Amino acid sequence: MTKSVPSVSVSYARNGSSTKSNELGMRPMQERAFERRGEQYLLIKSPPASGKSRALMFIALDKLHNQSLKQAIIVVPEKSIGSSFADEPLSDFGFWADWHVEPKWNLCNAPGSDNGGKVKSVGAFLASDDRVLVCTHATFRFAVDQLGIEAFDDRLIAVDEFHHVSANPDNRLGSQLGQFIARDKVHIVAMTGSYFRGDAEAVLAPTDESRFDTVTYTYYEQLNGYEYLKQLDIGYFFYSGSYADSILEVLDPNEKTIVHIPNVNSRESTKDKIREVEHIIEELGDWQGTDPETGFQLVKTSSGKVLRIADLVDDDASKRDRVSAALKNSAQKNNRDHVDIIIALGMAKEGFDWIWCEHALTVGYRSSLTEIVQIIGRSTRDAPGKTRARFTNLIAEPDASEQAVTEAVNDTLKAIAASLLMEQVLAPRFEFKPKATTATGPVEGYDYGEDGYDLNKCNVGINEESGQFQIEIKGLAEPKSEEASRICTEDLNEVIASFVQDKNTIERGLFDEEMIPEELTQVSMGKIIKDRYPELDEHDQEAVRQHAIAALNMTQQAKQALLETIGGNEGEGAGAGGESSTKPNTALIAGVRKFAMDVTELDIDLIDRINPFSEAYAILAKTMSEDSLKQIASIISAKRTTLSPDEAKELAIRAVKFKRERGRPPSNTSQDAWERRMAEGAAAFMRYREEGRYDGS
Repeated sequence: MTKSVPSVSVSYARNGSSTKSNELGMRPMQERAFERRGEQYLLIKSPPASGKSRALMFIALDKLHNQSLKQAIIVVPEKSIGSSFADEPLSDFGFWADWHVEPKWNLCNAPGSDNGGKVKSVGAFLASDDRVLVCTHATFRFAVDQLGIEAFDDRLIAVDEFHHVSANPDNRLGSQLGQFIARDKVHIVAMTGSYFRGDAEAVLAPTDESRFDTVTYTYYEQLNGYEYLKQLDIGYFFYSGSYADSILEVLDPNEKTIVHIPNVNSRESTKDKIREVEHIIEELGDWQGTDPETGFQLVKTSSGKVLRIADLVDDDASKRDRVSAALKNSAQKNNRDHVDIIIALGMAKEGFDWIWCEHALTVGYRSSLTEIVQIIGRSTRDAPGKTRARFTNLIAEPDASEQAVTEAVNDTLKAIAASLLMEQVLAPRFEFKPKATTATGPVEGYDYGEDGYDLNKCNVGINEESGQFQIEIKGLAEPKSEEASRICTEDLNEVIASFVQDKNTIERGLFDEEMIPEELTQVSMGKIIKDRYPELDEHDQEAVRQHAIAALNMTQQAKQALLETIGGNEGEGAGAGGESSTKPNTALIAGVRKFAMDVTELDIDLIDRINPFSEAYAILAKTMSEDSLKQIASIISAKRTTLSPDEAKELAIRAVKFKRERGRPPSNTSQDAWERRMAEGAAAFMRYREEGRYDGS
């Protein structure tokens, strides 16, 4: 029997703005990106289905015709995504040129290996008068290795799905881009729907990242501006036994669904992927044969409906390729009845476009947060008659009797991290302002609630159109440098991704009863900021830390109000059929206001005293058995050791700040647990320094 976690359910206004085009045929995100077309280095952060491919076409054509660049090279992670850059008659919609790629220069369609004939083709293209080439990341890496950085001078390099890049020296594409930026002879446009990686590595080195001008278009803007889709639910379900026996409790045959079965190496897998697919089909109904044209499996349900099921798991390449080709058939793109359910393992993720998908159902934890975001993106396309979409993660509950219980715990923690991050991604953007002693007054376009702007309070305003919160916080540090301001505006979700992926942080936040929240909000987050942005001075590092933890805790407080609003109804919006009310979205906005108004004063110290993981734990406590929770807690507590030198140093830094502000050092006999912890850390730091544990620093 599955146990459901209350889903995050966010409703949107459906004002149609994100699907409307201007006189040049550009939707809002594309128009925003095109306004920055003159930048040499441009990073576009925008959700799936917001039109990044076409935005690049507009920008590339301008760079080729008006900015004296010789050629444009479009680099995609896999061959299937190359079709996103096929010919487009842009002039039919008002633009001054059409997008055209000579067939021989779309190397995603070319035969041969990435490191063979395709590299020669890149060389031939560079020597030609043609303007546009499309190739995979792999082809491009080999071409740069063989032809050299200089061969690409005065050209545009556009990298799609940019999160595949990493600042790690072992990441070849990341290293090559660093060399291109150092030489400074190319233009680069980088595009991604998730500017963070599953391994928590930085995508770009800070010095390189600071060269990029960023265009951000949020999930909130995208979904708020749709014409049809108005609600997105995210649900997590725990089950015991075999997932195939429980799947119909979360799989509704009447919804257009992509099912991702578990990797064969995961604990959820039965190790027989073919039998798993057969079992799902058997659970759905009676097999009626195979459609000879598409290769889809035909299954008759108990209600008499015949489902068309695409099996992308089959090891028979000829069968799988026929099914894959049928799914890509452009003539069927707008045919809702073409297929009902797609079952996949490694396919149908990044770049896969099926606008009718209403439910992305994933079994087991996937390899990374990025993969989760990409899978969710399969369901967030706008389509006629599609008012609701959902993502469900079906996870095996940690069992106290399991041999591999530690692995089970890790998967559970990763699933929670993905949930926390998606909640952040789906929320409106936060703009935090220090509450000044002389109030600046209301900002035009913001709604400050029934009582309006109050000069004597910390105000919370919401701009419905831009999907932006403006929140005043007493004692908030403002960023001083341009780079710190950029991070606070553009990169808070990326900082939060690093924070929730930190295993020690999430373990302690969920299961360490002795943990003091400031150890997470100040010490753990502080260390992540220092490691991620070493070039920032101490003040700016602290400003970024405060903004990031405020954003995370604001969303968590709003979620608490959201769950209260829907009555703690487990699985709300995640069950089969029907639409939930639009209350959750109101609660998200009202929840932040309620939190701000329920406290005497909204200040940064108060925010630092909130455990960011408390709401996630409350959900787990409702859905997991008591034995499982105790088992996890015992595993975590068994790993808890004395303060490490790094932790002691971070606490000592906080102790110095405390002394500077209070005129005395923190006391180890204080009534305040955080003050005692700082005193303990300062003492440990002195001890470690005397022992020579800090390499002279």
